[in-house]
Amino acid sequence: MKIFPIEQIREADKFTIMHEPVASIDLMERAAKHCVNWIMEHFDLTTGFKIVCGLGNNGGDGLAIARLLAEKNYTVEVFIINYSDKGSNDFNVNLERLKLISKVNIDEINSSIPFQTAFTPGKNDVIIDSLFGSGLNRAVEGLVAQVIDVVNKSFCKIISIDIPSGLYGDILNDVNDKIISADQTLTFQFPKLSFMFPENSNYIGEFTVLDIGLHPAFINQTQTKNYFTTKEDVKSFLKTRNKAAHKGNFGHAMLIAGSYGKMGAAVLSSKACINSGAGLLTVRIPKCGYEILQTSIPEVMCETDTETNFITEAIRVEKYNAIGIGPGIGTEKETQNVVKMLIQSSSVPLVFDADAINCIAENKTWLSFIPANSIFTPHPKEFERLVGKAKNSIERLEQQREFSIKYNAYVVLKGAHTSISAPNGDIFFNSTGNPGMATAGSGDVLTGIITSLLAQGYNSKQACILGVYLHGLAGDFASHEKTEDSMIASDIINHLSDAYKFLRM
Repeated sequence: MKIFPIEQIREADKFTIMHEPVASIDLMERAAKHCVNWIMEHFDLTTGFKIVCGLGNNGGDGLAIARLLAEKNYTVEVFIINYSDKGSNDFNVNLERLKLISKVNIDEINSSIPFQTAFTPGKNDVIIDSLFGSGLNRAVEGLVAQVIDVVNKSFCKIISIDIPSGLYGDILNDVNDKIISADQTLTFQFPKLSFMFPENSNYIGEFTVLDIGLHPAFINQTQTKNYFTTKEDVKSFLKTRNKAAHKGNFGHAMLIAGSYGKMGAAVLSSKACINSGAGLLTVRIPKCGYEILQTSIPEVMCETDTETNFITEAIRVEKYNAIGIGPGIGTEKETQNVVKMLIQSSSVPLVFDADAINCIAENKTWLSFIPANSIFTPHPKEFERLVGKAKNSIERLEQQREFSIKYNAYVVLKGAHTSISAPNGDIFFNSTGNPGMATAGSGDVLTGIITSLLAQGYNSKQACILGVYLHGLAGDFASHEKTEDSMIASDIINHLSDAYKFLRM
């Protein structure tokens, strides 16, 4: 799914109005119906709705939603915030339509009528925020800022329409800006880039993308550098297995992992690799891990280093279809040399994780020699060691994009919406996963999955996108069984089969 800048979303609206053709007021009605359908799926008739509307088209959305909910016999009260002396054309049309429904109380709020006096939601009420849409380009102040404060302090569930009011669509707000803190955001056609930034998670809550039928010709022909990965995207390149296949058809992967005290990382990445479909897996470990690995995972083959506690020896890599290095290996000087020699000798893309990234961060000249289309899987601190500090998520995103372009590599920057940067500058944000995955070993699992997919013949781009999606999806299944609080990394591995089943439905 494409993520367009706000200006291009406006162009998509205009293109749809002109080429469908459809009147703008009817497109607004279509969007409102999709919102109401979602609301009806989640709230019964015992729920009352307090709808807070601005004077622009986002406010018009709110008025249309109010009318449609009232027609479905929900209790609705509307608050119009008069921060200007006129509304948009579509706002005015929907206001006149709403006035025809006598059971909807409409309160008009201006600076002489304290909002907190008129606005008295009950404990079963839900607030719908329709103050400002995604076109906002300056901080809110005055009456609207007061309204946002009152809404945020209400202790009611809040649903924002298209975007939480006060939040910018493409850039980060100032830390002192007044912004609605929604529990749920119902956004139209495309997610906004600002939804991907961790700084905004408390404003957006959960978000749902509603397809309101913007013209497919515009969507298909308009280019972007940012994408949001969905099930449909991933299914488009998911491989199927031939009935006559054997293990050799699904690749021979190698993982270089583990050191004294960190053999769990080797176990987790190996289990994830073999459970993600690799035909064969060889794991290179220090001698201290031999019994651990052979006992934990009888399906994998072990190669042991002559050193007991960490990896020191160069590795012959010719027979492997994919190689991952880093989980738990440490950063001893001898181990750093193994990373260097692997970079010099490998003819296939490499997967660098954890300590392998830290080794490279201490020896940045090696970056010029990494195999084309190699994959880095850092968490934010590891990425910072690799490229330097960033002021915020936008600056870090550009660092990530520039790194991929410069070194012809993929970067999987782990987070709530893990971002994958490609050598052509494209960024793919992931749509699966949950906070329960913020647990020790989760990254080792991801390394195993991506290495497995490379071994099976997926290219680097596909391995990153599919691997991250599967990882998050398995985590979602695990959270349903175990809860986010009690999940561990092994639970993600145990639910990889559920993730594959879901993708093949």
